[in-house]
Amino acid sequence: MTEEGGGRRGWAAARRAVTAGLRLTSLRLRLVVVFGLVALTAAVSASGIAYWLNREAVLTRTQDAVLGDFQQEMQNRASALPVHPTQDELQHTAAQMATSSQRFSVLLVAEDENGRTVTGNSELDAFTLEDVPKSLRNAVNKKQPVSSNNKHAYHLYWQRIVDGDQPYLVGGAKVIGGGPTGYMLKSLEPEAKDLNSLAWSLGIATGLALIGSALLAQAAATTVLKPVHRLGIAARRLGEGKLDTRLRVSGTDELADLSRTFNRTAESLEKRVADMSARDEASRRFVADMSHELRTPLTAITAVTEVLEEELDAETGSVDPMIEPAVRLVVSETRRLGDLVENLMEVTRFDAGTARLVLDTVDIADQITACIDARAWLDAVDLVAQRGIMAHLDPRRLDVILANLIGNALKHGGSPVRVSVREEGDDLLIAVRDHGPGIPEDVLPHVFDRFYKASASRPRSEGSGLGLSIALENAHIHGGGITAANSPDGGAVFTLRLPRDASPLLDEDRRDSTPDSTEENAG
Repeated sequence: MTEEGGGRRGWAAARRAVTAGLRLTSLRLRLVVVFGLVALTAAVSASGIAYWLNREAVLTRTQDAVLGDFQQEMQNRASALPVHPTQDELQHTAAQMATSSQRFSVLLVAEDENGRTVTGNSELDAFTLEDVPKSLRNAVNKKQPVSSNNKHAYHLYWQRIVDGDQPYLVGGAKVIGGGPTGYMLKSLEPEAKDLNSLAWSLGIATGLALIGSALLAQAAATTVLKPVHRLGIAARRLGEGKLDTRLRVSGTDELADLSRTFNRTAESLEKRVADMSARDEASRRFVADMSHELRTPLTAITAVTEVLEEELDAETGSVDPMIEPAVRLVVSETRRLGDLVENLMEVTRFDAGTARLVLDTVDIADQITACIDARAWLDAVDLVAQRGIMAHLDPRRLDVILANLIGNALKHGGSPVRVSVREEGDDLLIAVRDHGPGIPEDVLPHVFDRFYKASASRPRSEGSGLGLSIALENAHIHGGGITAANSPDGGAVFTLRLPRDASPLLDEDRRDSTPDSTEENAG
């Protein structure tokens, strides 16, 4: 293996591990994410509201103080100027007004005696009329109607602006009764810095709240998911057949109710399975006992029928021709009954799980030849098998499988029957094909069912209806199987698949039969 190939495999394994970890903790992640989103939404909302309220409070407080001071200066100093002041007078008054406690820039605008517009600036033209928004100038210069609710013709107006990323407060007022128009400019940079500091503090608080919510979500998820995890373990153990699994129950919440429901379900299931197992065991015991009890009288009857058969085959003709058909029927039915009892006992062993393999290394071609020769089928069966194909399996059970498959093909399909052997990896495939009419499509799914007869009009046949079922069980005990199908060229094909070495399966059966003393209930 190259280094590049190993690296790709390593990355693929790492991705699979990460994906598996995410799948295993998906519910935990969802809980953490939900908690985090809720906390983030709450923290951002609270921080936004707090920031907005503090911003309005800070700006309103500063704005009210500045505008109040400016209005007071306009009343005390600007109103004392003559109706048509000179530029020097405006300049001197603007400088005096700027020395107030709020420290804002002042711009005074008026008309001299010649009707020319003159201005006075507290900071040597640093604050000019162009710095005042036009909308604010229009509002200041607009004369308001005098009424009972509005005793002054002019009012104080203000506006917040941003110049060069710096926030400012601009205000303007006109001296009532004639006189200069005053504008002031106040930098809000200190307040902006304070608000930025507040924003950073709220952002840090939001981050800390998010981290705290994540830790709280982790703790809550652990508290919530621990019973769910125990329930999952208990459910898996229950699915593995450990029906005595129970959960420890504490509390009165929904998870505790779920645990109680699980315990009641497991208890009911254990009782029902125990009842069914008891009935099944009693049924198997009944069949086994019945088969065993039938063997004793059947042995005596078989001995008698053998004597009668010898008399039928004798040349002396000692049997009355009138009763000869009845005698032959008794002989054939006795044999059929004997086969049925043996098959029932074999089926009982499979159901009880007591059937075991006795392994040996055999040549498959020789084994099939011996099976065919022992039943005198050499003239009706064509064997296509290469000698030297060795397998480690149970010869007796293989003989049972082959006898049932080949006998079934000869009985229902007709000769010639073709048996072929081939290897496929570690498996061995033995195909038994006949040249009969094939198997009807509605019968194919049931050919391995016990006591199944393809023709309901012939419930009494020479077979017991257990041969193919026993063959399949013998294949399963080897770790293999049998499939039935119809050949495209006509006839039915039964394919037996067996591992060439069944010893690993035998070792597994031995391990399963060893008692496990380390089990403990989930709870």
